[in-house]
Formats: sequence, structure tokens, C-alpha cells
Amino acid sequence: MSAPDGLAFRAVAPADRDAFETLFEARGGPKYCWCMVFRGTPDAARAASPAEGKAEMRRRILAGEPTGILAYDGDAPAGWCSVAPADTFRRLGPGVGTEGREGVWALTCFFAPRRRRGAGLSRRLLDAAIARAREAGAHTLEAYPVAPDSPSYRFLGVVPLFRAAGFAHAGRAGARRHVMRLAL
Repeated sequence: MSAPDGLAFRAVAPADRDAFETLFEARGGPKYCWCMVFRGTPDAARAASPAEGKAEMRRRILAGEPTGILAYDGDAPAGWCSVAPADTFRRLGPGVGTEGREGVWALTCFFAPRRRRGAGLSRRLLDAAIARAREAGAHTLEAYPVAPDSPSYRFLGVVPLFRAAGFAHAGRAGARRHVMRLAL
């Protein structure tokens, strides 16, 4: 989907691999994780090393597996939101299972380059993630945001962002993270 400001949002497909890598490897980008913290590798009960994580994310993208949404400004990647079926994640937090949750999608991360922060990009990425999960047949979208004053985990988004989008509080995942759900 495209907007008057020229930003477009689309689900990551194999053709977007280079754009994904450009965004994540840019100065200030999340090159240390490539959004694999919650995913891990298919055969590992442990977190993937950075090199393993990058290789696994490349594999998922090239295989056309759901990984997330990229925002584009023309041809340049401008932001990211990790959203995929819950069972494609290794762990989502204390008390939040990943297996046997058919129809539940999980939103685990936002990234916007510093120059794009504070302009509503997270809300627009969230709207695109909701549309993507709905389009894929999900019945529920789950997220794990923190309070606005949280000293950590802000990449997960903040509770008011999700509340404004209609998400309801459904519990906690650890000391800082909230579990919020939206029925689709």
C-alpha cells in the first residue's frame, strides 16, 4: 500500500532481500540481530549466533516465508516491522507459547532509522502488519510492547501504540513486556 508522502508498505518477498539487508546493515541498523532474537534456527534450542541468524533470515526471505513488513521511500527501505505466524518463532517470552497456535500471528519488532523516528512510522507499520496478518488468514495478532517509560525492549513498541490500534491487554511476558492481542 502507498501513501501521499511516497511511503509504501509491503510484505517481505524474495525480491526484497537486498533492501532488507541494506536497512539492517546501514549505520544505526540492527545488524547485530537481523530480527532473529525470537526466531533462532530451526534445529536449535538456543539463540542463533549473528552469522547463523543472518543465514537463517536470508533463507526464510528467499523461501518466501513470512518474516515482516518493509516500508519503502521510493526504492529505498525506510522501516521494518517483524510480523509472522507465532509458530515460526522459537520463543516469545515467559508464559507465551509458540506451538499449536494456528491462526495466531506475532509482532515482535519495529525498526526505523533515527531520522524517521517520531513521525508516525511505527503506527503505519503496525497498520500494514495488521493488514498482512488479516490477508494471510490469521484470526489473532499478538504483540509484546512495553510501557512508554520502559528502559529496555522499546523495539517491541509501546502499549499506547497498540491500544490506539484496538489491541487488548491479555497478560504479561516477563517483568516489562505486556501481551496484547487484536482479534482479526
